[in-house]
Amino acid sequence: MAAIKISVTIIAYNEERNIERCIHSVKELADEIVVVDSYSSDTTKDICLKLGVRFIEHPFEGHVQQKNFALTQASNDYILSLDADEALSAELYETIAAIKINWTHDAYRFNRLTNYCGQWIRHCGWYPDTKLRLWDRRKGQWGGTNPHDSVQISDEATVLKIKGDLLHYSYHSLEQHVRQINSFTSISANADYTKDKRVFPLWHLFLYPPLVFLHRYIVRLGFLDGISGLMVCKSAANYKFLKYAKLWQLQKGN
Repeated sequence: MAAIKISVTIIAYNEERNIERCIHSVKELADEIVVVDSYSSDTTKDICLKLGVRFIEHPFEGHVQQKNFALTQASNDYILSLDADEALSAELYETIAAIKINWTHDAYRFNRLTNYCGQWIRHCGWYPDTKLRLWDRRKGQWGGTNPHDSVQISDEATVLKIKGDLLHYSYHSLEQHVRQINSFTSISANADYTKDKRVFPLWHLFLYPPLVFLHRYIVRLGFLDGISGLMVCKSAANYKFLKYAKLWQLQKGN
Protein backbone atom coordinates (compact mmCIF):
# COMPACT_ATOMS: atom_id res chain seq x y z
CA MET A 1 0.00 0.00 0.00
CA ALA A 2 1.20 3.51 -0.81
CA ALA A 3 2.07 6.07 1.83
CA ILE A 4 -0.94 7.49 3.65
CA LYS A 5 -1.79 10.77 5.35
CA ILE A 6 -2.44 10.81 9.09
CA SER A 7 -4.69 13.16 11.03
CA VAL A 8 -3.81 13.49 14.71
CA THR A 9 -6.85 14.24 16.88
CA ILE A 10 -6.52 15.57 20.43
CA ILE A 11 -9.25 16.54 22.89
CA ALA A 12 -8.37 19.11 25.52
CA TYR A 13 -9.63 21.17 28.42
CA ASN A 14 -7.32 23.41 30.48
CA GLU A 15 -4.23 21.54 29.31
CA GLU A 16 -1.69 24.37 29.24
CA ARG A 17 0.67 22.17 31.25
CA ASN A 18 0.68 19.35 28.65
CA ILE A 19 -0.61 20.39 25.23
CA GLU A 20 2.63 21.80 23.80
CA ARG A 21 4.56 18.61 24.59
CA CYS A 22 1.81 16.52 23.01
CA ILE A 23 1.74 18.57 19.79
CA HIS A 24 5.52 18.73 19.44
CA SER A 25 5.75 14.92 19.72
CA VAL A 26 3.64 14.48 16.54
CA LYS A 27 4.22 17.73 14.64
CA GLU A 28 6.69 16.33 12.10
CA LEU A 29 4.73 13.09 11.70
CA ALA A 30 1.19 14.41 11.26
CA ASP A 31 -0.27 15.70 8.01
CA GLU A 32 -2.88 17.45 10.13
CA ILE A 33 -3.36 18.10 13.86
CA VAL A 34 -6.90 18.73 15.09
CA VAL A 35 -7.43 19.90 18.68
CA VAL A 36 -11.01 19.84 19.94
CA ASP A 37 -11.24 21.98 23.05
CA SER A 38 -14.20 22.26 25.42
CA TYR A 39 -13.71 25.99 26.06
CA SER A 40 -10.57 26.03 28.20
CA SER A 41 -10.20 28.93 30.63
CA ASP A 42 -6.39 28.78 30.68
CA THR A 43 -3.86 29.40 27.88
CA THR A 44 -4.54 26.13 26.00
CA LYS A 45 -6.09 27.96 23.05
CA ASP A 46 -3.21 30.45 22.76
CA ILE A 47 -0.63 27.65 22.77
CA CYS A 48 -2.48 25.69 20.10
CA LEU A 49 -2.92 28.68 17.81
CA LYS A 50 0.76 29.57 18.23
CA LEU A 51 1.70 26.05 17.11
CA GLY A 52 -0.50 26.25 14.02
CA VAL A 53 -2.92 23.38 14.63
CA ARG A 54 -6.59 23.33 13.66
CA PHE A 55 -8.31 24.47 16.85
CA ILE A 56 -12.03 23.75 17.27
CA GLU A 57 -14.14 24.62 20.30
CA HIS A 58 -16.99 22.22 21.04
CA PRO A 59 -19.15 21.65 24.15
CA PHE A 60 -18.12 18.60 26.17
CA GLU A 61 -20.82 15.92 26.31
CA GLY A 62 -18.61 13.04 27.40
CA HIS A 63 -15.23 11.53 26.52
CA VAL A 64 -16.64 9.11 23.93
CA GLN A 65 -18.79 11.79 22.29
CA GLN A 66 -15.98 14.37 22.21
CA LYS A 67 -13.49 11.96 20.65
CA ASN A 68 -16.00 10.83 18.03
CA PHE A 69 -16.71 14.48 17.21
CA ALA A 70 -12.97 14.97 16.72
CA LEU A 71 -12.99 12.07 14.24
CA THR A 72 -15.59 13.83 12.13
CA GLN A 73 -13.41 16.96 11.98
CA ALA A 74 -10.36 15.15 10.58
CA SER A 75 -9.59 15.51 6.87
CA ASN A 76 -7.94 12.07 6.58
CA ASP A 77 -9.30 8.58 7.28
CA TYR A 78 -6.11 7.44 9.02
CA ILE A 79 -6.27 8.64 12.61
CA LEU A 80 -3.80 8.86 15.46
CA SER A 81 -5.75 9.84 18.56
CA LEU A 82 -4.00 11.23 21.64
CA ASP A 83 -5.05 12.76 24.92
CA ALA A 84 -3.50 16.13 25.67
CA ASP A 85 -1.41 14.64 28.50
CA GLU A 86 0.18 12.05 26.20
CA ALA A 87 3.17 12.15 23.83
CA LEU A 88 4.94 9.73 21.51
CA SER A 89 8.22 8.22 22.67
CA ALA A 90 11.09 8.37 20.15
CA GLU A 91 10.72 4.66 19.40
CA LEU A 92 6.97 4.90 18.85
CA TYR A 93 7.47 7.94 16.62
CA GLU A 94 9.89 6.00 14.39
CA THR A 95 7.59 2.97 14.28
CA ILE A 96 4.58 5.04 13.19
CA ALA A 97 6.68 6.93 10.65
CA ALA A 98 7.57 3.59 9.04
CA ILE A 99 3.94 2.43 9.13
CA LYS A 100 2.89 5.64 7.43
CA ILE A 101 5.03 4.70 4.44
CA ASN A 102 3.84 1.08 4.46
CA TRP A 103 0.37 0.80 5.99
CA THR A 104 -0.47 -2.92 6.15
CA HIS A 105 -3.24 -3.32 8.77
CA ASP A 106 -6.51 -1.63 9.68
CA ALA A 107 -5.41 -0.67 13.18
CA TYR A 108 -2.34 -0.63 15.44
CA ARG A 109 -1.91 -1.11 19.19
CA PHE A 110 0.98 -0.03 21.39
CA ASN A 111 1.86 0.13 25.08
CA ARG A 112 1.25 3.17 27.25
CA LEU A 113 3.73 4.07 30.01
CA THR A 114 2.41 6.39 32.72
CA ASN A 115 4.31 9.00 34.71
CA TYR A 116 2.83 9.49 38.18
CA CYS A 117 4.07 12.47 40.22
CA GLY A 118 7.41 12.36 38.40
CA GLN A 119 7.94 8.57 38.44
CA TRP A 120 7.35 6.10 35.61
CA ILE A 121 5.03 3.33 36.83
CA ARG A 122 5.90 -0.10 35.41
CA HIS A 123 3.66 -2.27 37.60
CA CYS A 124 0.37 -1.83 39.54
CA GLY A 125 -1.60 -2.94 36.47
CA TRP A 126 -0.64 0.35 34.79
CA TYR A 127 1.88 -1.14 32.37
CA PRO A 128 1.93 -2.19 29.60
CA ASP A 129 -1.66 -0.80 29.39
CA THR A 130 -1.97 -1.50 25.66
CA LYS A 131 -4.03 1.02 23.68
CA LEU A 132 -5.42 1.04 20.13
CA ARG A 133 -4.96 4.62 18.96
CA LEU A 134 -3.87 4.38 15.31
CA TRP A 135 -6.50 3.15 12.88
CA ASP A 136 -8.57 3.63 9.74
CA ARG A 137 -11.70 5.42 10.96
CA ARG A 138 -13.75 3.57 8.35
CA LYS A 139 -13.10 0.44 10.44
CA GLY A 140 -14.18 1.72 13.84
CA GLN A 141 -14.89 4.56 16.22
CA TRP A 142 -14.82 5.42 19.91
CA GLY A 143 -17.05 3.48 22.29
CA GLY A 144 -17.04 2.20 25.86
CA THR A 145 -18.60 3.73 28.97
CA ASN A 146 -17.62 7.25 30.04
CA PRO A 147 -15.08 8.13 31.26
CA HIS A 148 -13.39 4.90 30.15
CA ASP A 149 -13.42 5.18 26.36
CA SER A 150 -11.81 2.81 23.87
CA VAL A 151 -11.71 2.41 20.10
CA GLN A 152 -14.18 -0.25 18.91
CA ILE A 153 -12.96 -1.92 15.72
CA SER A 154 -15.09 -3.98 13.32
CA ASP A 155 -14.74 -7.76 13.62
CA GLU A 156 -13.11 -8.19 10.21
CA ALA A 157 -10.45 -5.52 10.83
CA THR A 158 -6.80 -6.56 11.15
CA VAL A 159 -4.85 -5.27 14.16
CA LEU A 160 -1.09 -5.30 14.79
CA LYS A 161 0.81 -4.67 18.04
CA ILE A 162 3.79 -2.35 17.40
CA LYS A 163 6.94 -1.28 19.23
CA GLY A 164 7.31 1.87 21.29
CA ASP A 165 5.56 3.45 24.27
CA LEU A 166 2.93 6.13 24.37
CA LEU A 167 4.07 8.36 27.24
CA HIS A 168 1.27 9.38 29.59
CA TYR A 169 1.95 12.29 31.95
CA SER A 170 -0.98 11.55 34.22
CA TYR A 171 -0.82 13.35 37.57
CA HIS A 172 1.72 15.84 38.87
CA SER A 173 0.36 15.69 42.43
CA LEU A 174 -1.74 13.47 44.68
CA GLU A 175 -4.22 16.34 45.03
CA GLN A 176 -4.80 16.33 41.26
CA HIS A 177 -5.30 12.55 41.32
CA VAL A 178 -7.86 12.81 44.15
CA ARG A 179 -9.79 15.48 42.23
CA GLN A 180 -9.96 13.31 39.13
CA ILE A 181 -11.00 10.24 41.12
CA ASN A 182 -13.89 12.25 42.55
CA SER A 183 -14.89 13.47 39.09
CA PHE A 184 -14.51 10.15 37.28
CA THR A 185 -16.32 8.10 39.94
CA SER A 186 -19.33 10.42 39.64
CA ILE A 187 -19.35 10.04 35.85
CA SER A 188 -18.93 6.26 36.09
CA ALA A 189 -21.59 5.81 38.78
CA ASN A 190 -24.12 7.79 36.77
CA ALA A 191 -23.29 5.83 33.61
CA ASP A 192 -23.78 2.52 35.46
CA TYR A 193 -27.02 3.74 37.00
CA THR A 194 -28.48 4.61 33.59
CA LYS A 195 -27.59 1.07 32.49
CA ASP A 196 -29.54 -0.36 35.48
CA LYS A 197 -26.42 -1.70 37.19
CA ARG A 198 -26.92 -2.11 40.93
CA VAL A 199 -24.73 -2.38 44.03
CA PHE A 200 -24.72 -5.10 46.68
CA PRO A 201 -23.15 -3.20 49.61
CA LEU A 202 -21.43 -6.06 51.42
CA TRP A 203 -19.48 -7.14 48.35
CA HIS A 204 -19.01 -3.91 46.45
CA LEU A 205 -18.32 -1.57 49.37
CA PHE A 206 -16.56 -3.77 51.94
CA LEU A 207 -14.83 -6.57 50.05
CA TYR A 208 -14.12 -5.36 46.53
CA PRO A 209 -11.89 -2.31 47.29
CA PRO A 210 -9.43 -4.28 49.53
CA LEU A 211 -9.26 -7.03 46.90
CA VAL A 212 -8.43 -4.43 44.25
CA PHE A 213 -5.59 -3.12 46.41
CA LEU A 214 -4.15 -6.58 47.13
CA HIS A 215 -4.35 -7.60 43.48
CA ARG A 216 -2.54 -4.49 42.24
CA TYR A 217 -0.01 -4.21 45.05
CA ILE A 218 0.89 -7.91 45.42
CA VAL A 219 -0.18 -9.80 42.28
CA ARG A 220 0.62 -6.97 39.84
CA LEU A 221 3.84 -6.14 41.76
CA GLY A 222 2.89 -2.58 42.70
CA PHE A 223 5.30 -2.74 45.65
CA LEU A 224 8.19 -2.63 43.14
CA ASP A 225 7.21 0.95 42.31
CA GLY A 226 7.91 2.06 45.89
CA ILE A 227 5.84 4.77 47.57
CA SER A 228 4.38 5.85 44.24
CA GLY A 229 3.20 2.28 43.68
CA LEU A 230 1.54 2.27 47.09
CA MET A 231 -0.23 5.53 46.28
CA VAL A 232 -1.42 4.20 42.92
CA CYS A 233 -2.77 0.95 44.39
CA LYS A 234 -4.48 2.65 47.33
CA SER A 235 -6.04 5.17 44.94
CA ALA A 236 -7.35 2.34 42.75
CA ALA A 237 -9.07 0.81 45.79
CA ASN A 238 -10.47 4.20 46.75
CA TYR A 239 -11.77 4.67 43.20
CA LYS A 240 -13.74 1.42 43.42
CA PHE A 241 -15.16 2.30 46.83
CA LEU A 242 -16.27 5.80 45.78
CA LYS A 243 -17.78 4.60 42.52
CA TYR A 244 -19.94 1.99 44.24
CA ALA A 245 -20.78 4.27 47.17
CA LYS A 246 -22.06 6.90 44.73
CA LEU A 247 -24.01 4.27 42.80
CA TRP A 248 -25.52 3.08 46.09
CA GLN A 249 -26.58 6.65 46.86
CA LEU A 250 -28.26 6.89 43.47
CA GLN A 251 -30.16 3.67 44.18
CA LYS A 252 -31.27 4.90 47.60
CA GLY A 253 -32.33 8.24 46.16
CA ASN A 254 -34.51 6.48 43.60
